[in-house]
Amino acid sequence: MITTRCCAPPATQHMVLSVASQTAPIEPQLPSTFFNPIAVIGQLCATRRAIATGRGERRKASILGPSLHSELIRVFVLFPLSVHLRKPPPLPTITMPAHIPINEEMSHIKPHIDLGETYADNLDLDVLIVGAGFSGVYLLYKLRQAGFKVKVYDASHAFGGVWRWNCYPGARVDSDLPAYEFSLPEVYKNWTWKERFPGWQELQEYFDYCDHVLDLRKDVSFNTVVNGAQFDRESGKWVVTTEDGRTAKAKYLLPCVGFAAKRYVPDWKGLDTFKGEIHHSSFWPTEDVDVSGKRTAVIGTGSTGIQIIQEWAKASKELTVFQRTPNMSIKMGQRKVSAEEQQNRKHMYPELFKKRTESFGGFCFDFVNKKGTELDIAEANAFLQSLWDNGDFTFWVGTFSDIFKDQVTNKIVYDFWRSKVVGRLNDPAVAELLAPKEPPHPWGCKRPSLEQDFYDQFNKPNVHLVSVKHNPIVEIKPNGIVTADGKLHEVDVIAVATGFDAVTGSMINMNLKNTEGTHLRDLWKDGVRTYLGLAMKGFPNMFFPYGPQAPTTFVNGPTLIELQSDWIIEVIKKAEQDGVKYIEAEEKPQEEWASHICELADKTLFPLADSWYMGANIPGKKREMISYLGGLPAYTQTIEENRKNGLPGFKLVKE
Repeated sequence: MITTRCCAPPATQHMVLSVASQTAPIEPQLPSTFFNPIAVIGQLCATRRAIATGRGERRKASILGPSLHSELIRVFVLFPLSVHLRKPPPLPTITMPAHIPINEEMSHIKPHIDLGETYADNLDLDVLIVGAGFSGVYLLYKLRQAGFKVKVYDASHAFGGVWRWNCYPGARVDSDLPAYEFSLPEVYKNWTWKERFPGWQELQEYFDYCDHVLDLRKDVSFNTVVNGAQFDRESGKWVVTTEDGRTAKAKYLLPCVGFAAKRYVPDWKGLDTFKGEIHHSSFWPTEDVDVSGKRTAVIGTGSTGIQIIQEWAKASKELTVFQRTPNMSIKMGQRKVSAEEQQNRKHMYPELFKKRTESFGGFCFDFVNKKGTELDIAEANAFLQSLWDNGDFTFWVGTFSDIFKDQVTNKIVYDFWRSKVVGRLNDPAVAELLAPKEPPHPWGCKRPSLEQDFYDQFNKPNVHLVSVKHNPIVEIKPNGIVTADGKLHEVDVIAVATGFDAVTGSMINMNLKNTEGTHLRDLWKDGVRTYLGLAMKGFPNMFFPYGPQAPTTFVNGPTLIELQSDWIIEVIKKAEQDGVKYIEAEEKPQEEWASHICELADKTLFPLADSWYMGANIPGKKREMISYLGGLPAYTQTIEENRKNGLPGFKLVKE
């Protein structure tokens, strides 16, 4: 038999396998907390494959990612799912038949019992949601309340979206409390956070709690990878296929795949020859990576790179950081938060959640009504110091109203920021790379990160910095990384923190095709086209929150997600009341929206930075602004006026 012992939460479990010759029945033990049996079996599959295929395949899987999860298919519901406590569970034992070969893929093994409608083939639904992060959870809950037959497909084994994948060292959100959570009283009234900026473990606990309170799991098919979707005009239904061979039909398709789900790995020569461990930050091993006493490298200094560097610098024998562009990081005011402190503020939550919808960035603060050029330098610096002391994003989207429009104001902010960073660095040469005297781009026009002790790590003798802008990586060798100057940087473990094909890549990855059979990848090759950042011509009855040409990359996620999701729900409800067969964006309004996106960007300093905001991080991708820069209130007003005025710019076809 094969026995695995697991501890919650599922995404942090370690597994121990033992093999014996006899066959035994499945003998579950009832857990006393959040437990996902499909996740347990999924992890068992992954562990068995790792044993069978060896370390090299495991390294590849850690970089390439979700293709592995396409095999973690619906198997063995062993436990009731209605018992939900927050305390750690006893270790359940799962015993599986020993006649299954150790290298057999679990997707080839039929379940012993019926998993119910959610995992059934040939589903026929009102709404199919793809993704079980913030968007998917909110839409599932609200659409069920409205009486729709709705299901969710998700490639992971549990709720959380990006927070089920992003479990690298130091991963945490950089939105302050209570901005980064649902505004649902049924969730927040009894939930308390432990830190001002929660880490990935706590965010996973939050989603498990949402599952418990909102009774979500019964309508979600986990370990399910969508590999194709196309709308049939005659039937008025979407036909969606999965990698395990299932098909579902739904009148409405809602991709809730976020803006950072398609990882980007540069095509380095020799990547597959590396003999050590190599992992992409977005597909980190569940058991973490032990770097104690090892030579390590982090490639990339975006938000994920910053967070990994802070942790690995403390444990590695040697750490080499490969930086292309300095990250203009802001000091994080991290601290513990008590349950009492939060409870005393909860009477203010409705007001705070309303306030976040009224700010440019979807936070509980906004730009001040003054320009940087209106103050003398002493006054400007005093104001900036007050924001710096907050330890949050007020220093980014709570500062001068003209910071992203006036280069003089922007330089004032950059110079203040640089003075804070340089004062923490001992080596002037390192300081010039991390915070150059002349800004490499306008301040804040590449997304800043919040850091706790990132800059301090470079004062350690075992932490080294390489500028790949001046000395690029040319090859990966079995024992390290070679740069253009010919130097071999010998390393044992590599973290690839090179980011994502952001905003557009997630939807392209779903293999969406329009009604004429053209792949979304081909439709967007010369530029992104959507209407209102919510829908597209050729994709009737498909609406997507938190995607391209909405304020996505410039706002707090949950704020925008709830506003867009409420719009989607109201549109679907009205369509059903009016007997509408399908709703489709029209071409001219779509082109006008794309022009509007560009016009807004051209009034700012953002196009002066080669950022993922502009699609500039992906070779071959068109350089264009892919998010709405008019601010959340203006965007909300636009889409609400559209809905209340009968959806101009959409074609409505009745039954």
